[in-house]
Amino acid sequence: MLIDYAEITVCGGHGGAGMPKKPKGADGGNGGDGGDVYVKASSNLDLLNQFSQQDHFTAGGGGMGARNNKTGKRGEDIEILLPLGTSIYDKKTNDLIFDIYKMGERYLICKGGKGGFGGLTGGNGEKGEEKKIILNLRLIADFGMIGLPNAGKSSLLNELTNAEAKTADYPFTTLEPNLGMFGGKCIADIPGLIEGASTGKGLGIAFLKHIEKVGYLLHCISCETIDVTSDYQTVRHELSEFKPELNNKPEMIVLTKTDLVDPDHLKILTKELKKLKKKTVSVSIHDYQSLEDLKKVLNNIFKT
Repeated sequence: MLIDYAEITVCGGHGGAGMPKKPKGADGGNGGDGGDVYVKASSNLDLLNQFSQQDHFTAGGGGMGARNNKTGKRGEDIEILLPLGTSIYDKKTNDLIFDIYKMGERYLICKGGKGGFGGLTGGNGEKGEEKKIILNLRLIADFGMIGLPNAGKSSLLNELTNAEAKTADYPFTTLEPNLGMFGGKCIADIPGLIEGASTGKGLGIAFLKHIEKVGYLLHCISCETIDVTSDYQTVRHELSEFKPELNNKPEMIVLTKTDLVDPDHLKILTKELKKLKKKTVSVSIHDYQSLEDLKKVLNNIFKT
């Protein structure tokens, strides 16, 4: 199961105590600084799952100062891997700390405390920074498949890519986003949206947010529908209600399951969709040529 939200606490290491000077002895050294906490971007989308087992992370504490002015050992840093596309928020203020969007980049999130001064009395080290943070994952993909439940998105993803998304002939088969690679481009299958999704109905806003960082929308509409225009407008309305700017994303309509209707009815549906003035491609996972035609269209999208 993909977890796309977590709350954790991160703490920099405590600074080590300074060594007090002993009578007629050499000066004591300063304590070592506490370790820092870093986060690093990874392509593994399942990394937020780790926080169901552990939600508190503390870097190593600094070592105590030693005789002859020797500084204590610095505390060990810790590095937490997070999925690419994770936004990190301060839980107390709800302010965005930063977005993780560059693969392999390392971000400092909590500094360790300074070590205490050595000398006549020897000072205590400082506490490291502590933050309670919210981790919110939004998928980064080149293409995003959207549509009502049972629009054939997962089956199409499986045919186009190396994905193995669960499919079945009932709504809400897809309960979490699925990803696949096609020609070096990432395609995300977003779980089905229904009327009221922007207010939490169905699978709700938990999945609407994943559309935010998708580059190009593939709006899937099943030929089985009673009203293709209504299906289209329902999903578009929910996108607009959630975030109006989502309607500015480039989009293509993919009319799916064409094998389930006769050619005359397919022409009627295609004619109806032309009124929306959107590029439309018809496809069936059981029709090799239609799949090849769709692949050509997808290959050309980012070349133009």
